[in-house]
Amino acid sequence: MKKNQTNFSDWPALVPALDRAGPRHRALYAAIRAGILSGALPAGARLPPSRVLAAGLGLSRGAVVTAYDMLVADGFAEARVGSGTHVAGQVPRVAADLPAPPADPAHDPDYGLPGDLGLATVEPRSLQQFRAILHRQMARPPRAQFAYGDARGDAGLRGEIAAWLALSRGVKAHPDQIVLTAGTQGALDLIARAVLRPGMPVWIEDPGYPMARAAFCAQQLVPVPVDGQGLDVAAGIARSPEAAAAYLTPSHQFPTGVVLTMPRRLALLDWAVGAGAWLIEDDYDSEFRHAGQPLAALQGMDGAGRVIYVGTFSKTLMPGLRLGYMILPEPLLAPVLSLRRRADRYPPTLAEAALAEFLRDGHFAAHLRRARRSTLAARDALVAALHAGGLQAVAPDQGLHLVAPLPEGCDDRAMARAARASGFGTRALSPMYLGSCPRPGLVIGFSGHTPDALQSAARRWLTDGGICTISVRSGH
Repeated sequence: MKKNQTNFSDWPALVPALDRAGPRHRALYAAIRAGILSGALPAGARLPPSRVLAAGLGLSRGAVVTAYDMLVADGFAEARVGSGTHVAGQVPRVAADLPAPPADPAHDPDYGLPGDLGLATVEPRSLQQFRAILHRQMARPPRAQFAYGDARGDAGLRGEIAAWLALSRGVKAHPDQIVLTAGTQGALDLIARAVLRPGMPVWIEDPGYPMARAAFCAQQLVPVPVDGQGLDVAAGIARSPEAAAAYLTPSHQFPTGVVLTMPRRLALLDWAVGAGAWLIEDDYDSEFRHAGQPLAALQGMDGAGRVIYVGTFSKTLMPGLRLGYMILPEPLLAPVLSLRRRADRYPPTLAEAALAEFLRDGHFAAHLRRARRSTLAARDALVAALHAGGLQAVAPDQGLHLVAPLPEGCDDRAMARAARASGFGTRALSPMYLGSCPRPGLVIGFSGHTPDALQSAARRWLTDGGICTISVRSGH
C-alpha cells in the first residue's frame, strides 16, 4: 500500500466548519467521514494525534477520541499499534449510501420526557465499543449462530453474569442456573406461568411495581404494606401465611426507595423455608448506588434455595437490548426451560455473545462508572430544581428515580398529567398502591437526560404550570 501522509498543520483546513448543532464528536465524525468518502483523505492517510487535532479545531480531546473510535467501529479508520489512527485501506463499499449518524437519543421526542421512568443513560463511548464488538461478531459469526441453541441462552454470557454478580452483589450461582430472558418482564412472565399455578396467593409490595402486578394477574395478589424498613413480613404472614411466593424489590423498593432491613430479610427467609414459598427478588437497578458499594443481594443470604433472583441490562445499558436474566433454584430449571422451549425456543444469542465480550473486556464496568457519574449529576440537578420551586424531595442514595411527597389533599394524578403537558415526565404515586395511599406524591426519574434538561423541564413546570404551582405551594 502506498504510504500517504498529510501534514498535521494542514488538517484544520481539510476539516470543514463543524455543524454547530449537536455533540462535537458527532460533527467531527461526519466531517472526517465525508472527507474519506470524497477522496480528500486517501486510504492509509494518518490522522493527527487527538491532542493535535483538538488544539487545531478548538475541541476537547475527548470529542476527538470519541470521533476516532466511531470511525474505527464503522470501518472508515483503523488503529495501528505504535503508529496511531489511519484511514482504512478498504472503506466499506456501502459507505456512500449510509445515512448520517443518528441523532442523540436524548434529544429524540420519542425517547421520553425529562423525568420519565425507565430511561437508560446514553453513553456514546459505550455505544461505539458495543457497536465495534457487534461488527466483529457479524463479520465472522460462529457456526453456533446458524443452529438452534440452549434454552438458557449463550453460555459465555451466563458465565460472565455469574462472575459479575458474585463480585458486585454477593450472588451465589453456577452459570447453568442462569436463564437469559427478554428483560425483567420476560422473567416474571416465565415464573408466573411455569412456577406458579393460577389462583395461588402471592405477596406483592404495596405500593409496588405495576408491571409485576400485571405479570401475576392470574394469581391471587396479597398486598403487603411497605414502611421505612421495607416489606412488612409480619403483616404478610398475618394476611396469607401459606402464600406460594412473594415478589419484592429489597435493595431499592419500587417506588418508595427504602431498603429491606436485615431483621426483615432474615424473617422473610425463615418464612419462605417454613411455608415452602418462593421469594422473587427483583434487583432492577442495584448497580446505581450513589453512596458506598451496592448492597448485598437477598439471594446471597439464601441457604435453602428459596430465592429466584431477577436482573436486567435495561437500566444499565438500554431497554432495546431486551436482555435480562434470572437465577433459578435447581428444582425450577426443568419447568421453566420446558416452557421456554415451547414459547420461543431460546433467546437471541447474537447480542448475547457481544454483551459477553463487553463484560469480559471490562467495558461494562467502565460504562457503569461513567453512567453513575452522569446520573448522580442529574439527580442533584433535579433535586435542586424541585427545592427551588417549593417541592421537597430527598436525594436517594440508590437508583434512578425519587419520590416527591405532595401536601395532603393534592390530586397527584392531575398534577402528573399537567406536568407531562408542560414537558416534564412524572408518575403519580397513588395508583401504585393496591390499598389506600397515605400521602399523594410524584415519582420522578433522573436518568437518560442531562442535568440542564432536567432542571429546565422541572422549572418550566413549577413556574408556568398554573394549577400545579398553586397546588404544590398551597396544598389545594
